[in-house]
Amino acid sequence: MPFVHLHVHSRFSPQWGLHDPERLCAAVRELGMDSLALTDRNGLYGIPHFIACARTAGLKPVIGCELVHATGRALVWARGRSGYARLCQLVSARHEQADFDLARALADRNGLIVASDVPALLERLAVLDRRDLYVEVSPGHRPEAALQLARRLRLPPLASCRAVLLEPEDHLLHRVLRAIAANTTLDRLSAEACARPDDSLWPPARLAARLPHCPEALANSRQIAETCAVDWEFELQLPAPPGLAPEQAPAELKRRARAGALRRYGRIDVRIEARLQRELELIGQRGFAGYFLVVEEIARQSSRICGRGSAAASLVAYCLGITHVDPLRHNLFFERFLNEGRIDPPDIDIDFPWDERDAILDFVFARHGRDRTAMVANQIGFMGRGALREVAKVFGIPAAEIRTVTRRISGYWRGAQLLDAVREHPLFRGEKLAHEWPTIFAIAARMRHQLRHLGLHCGGVVITPGPIRSTVPVQVSAKGPAVIQWEKDQAESAGLVKIDLLGNRSLAVIRDACRAVEKNTGRHIDDADWQPLEDRATRALLCRGATMGCFYIESPATRLLLRRMFGPGREDDIHPDDLFEHLVMASSIIRPAANAYINEFIARMRGKPWRCLHPDLEPVLNETYGIAVYQEQITRMAMAMAGFDAFEG
Repeated sequence: MPFVHLHVHSRFSPQWGLHDPERLCAAVRELGMDSLALTDRNGLYGIPHFIACARTAGLKPVIGCELVHATGRALVWARGRSGYARLCQLVSARHEQADFDLARALADRNGLIVASDVPALLERLAVLDRRDLYVEVSPGHRPEAALQLARRLRLPPLASCRAVLLEPEDHLLHRVLRAIAANTTLDRLSAEACARPDDSLWPPARLAARLPHCPEALANSRQIAETCAVDWEFELQLPAPPGLAPEQAPAELKRRARAGALRRYGRIDVRIEARLQRELELIGQRGFAGYFLVVEEIARQSSRICGRGSAAASLVAYCLGITHVDPLRHNLFFERFLNEGRIDPPDIDIDFPWDERDAILDFVFARHGRDRTAMVANQIGFMGRGALREVAKVFGIPAAEIRTVTRRISGYWRGAQLLDAVREHPLFRGEKLAHEWPTIFAIAARMRHQLRHLGLHCGGVVITPGPIRSTVPVQVSAKGPAVIQWEKDQAESAGLVKIDLLGNRSLAVIRDACRAVEKNTGRHIDDADWQPLEDRATRALLCRGATMGCFYIESPATRLLLRRMFGPGREDDIHPDDLFEHLVMASSIIRPAANAYINEFIARMRGKPWRCLHPDLEPVLNETYGIAVYQEQITRMAMAMAGFDAFEG
């Protein structure tokens, strides 16, 4: 087939595109085509997701972008990996440089193919270099003028459909998004600010019929698609400790881990040595030594941190001071954190006192360089009442009427439920609403996944071994720090390693309380020797569920569960280690899906006879009274019963 759609927008074009790449790929496949480009506006916001969708649909993905700026508009496609790096740099410059000029930026087109129909832009670019430069010819967008421009500048024409829509009813949703972006109403929105009703995925035969005098414009699209066809496999981008060669990282990690083991345990016995060797060997084989060193250095910037999640199962993390729960003492399952089959790096989350986190982020940016560091994005869309409010505004509904409707709508109602709720819910009985509301509800229901803007992830930081703007586009967040254009799932699927640096108020309270104790009593509390559960009064508070203000075990349901598990006066009957492990069980089982098992769990804990479902499960489930409480127990059950290894489990 001689034609490929090279100008296509998805929902990742902020307030312009509509459909998910998955649906676009399916639509192109139905047309019998084998390639597709995604060219979202001023960003590569959905590229990892698009590549995955294209592969699933059996399409060859072409990576591109439509750069739109006051100085012009151009389509840019990446011709190979060097072109992709240059495209990321261009998009970053578009967002970060106040004096950005599109023609000046496209003067260096190494690895790129460019098309436009803006005469002034093409004239400037053609003077510099005519190679890989095309004139875009699109039905409904003055194609005759574009062909005349191509002949005048002696540049090849390129056919496109500027696809945004899939169905006729999509155009109203598109106009609503454009009106929201322009902060205007539909009746004041200009046609020039929107896509045309026919900007959709045309069948090739229809496009050929519209451009019968220019078959080369269609053929050029196929040529560009074949030139840009790359097996897009993203490589793992592990952060590296500054000033340390990669081959030196394993030895340095071993040195620090052994020093930490001596600090934690006083000596390294056979059990500690064997576990350290096993973990260090696996970390070295996977090339993660530098990553651990980077995280360890960040953790050292605060005297009070809490590394949590599956990282708590690692003895290396414990010896480095990243976590503070002894995995040997509590028999934690290391393979949940890292195993021989795992290719992606382990996930390490670190809590810092909330009022220290910004300083920690400043350290990370300064230490690793702003050219290699950025925050992970949250891709913000339109939700519930917010979507309804925005749509109603562009329909010209009075503010008072909008408030009447939205203030009665639960934040838990999804868009699809809104119309039924207003029709049937007692809160709206007797209300006479404008006739546009059914349409408003229907449009709001479709807006949940439309990209509106980027926010900052609560703590995710990405550090790359090379320039980050050659790996992913970066833009300036409203708060100030640089932020990549991908949210956490796409970032991880593209090989970026997210380090979560989170703010925790409880840690700040503990820090301040310890300072107050020292100030008022002269007693210094040493973290290395501090064992809170050795204190009888502390155990008494925990046993009677007096845990308000204690992070993770302060919810009403957890406090009630603790009272039922222990009750007053039990503080002398339970060993500190057993109390700690039962606190972990309580915080894990207090989930809605586990409600049916909580009574049985308490009964068995209080002495009710029980037996494991199978003898092979006893080593896995005995500590939790025969009931699976932890995620890692599911893995270990599969290993015990089916012979799986840790990765398969």
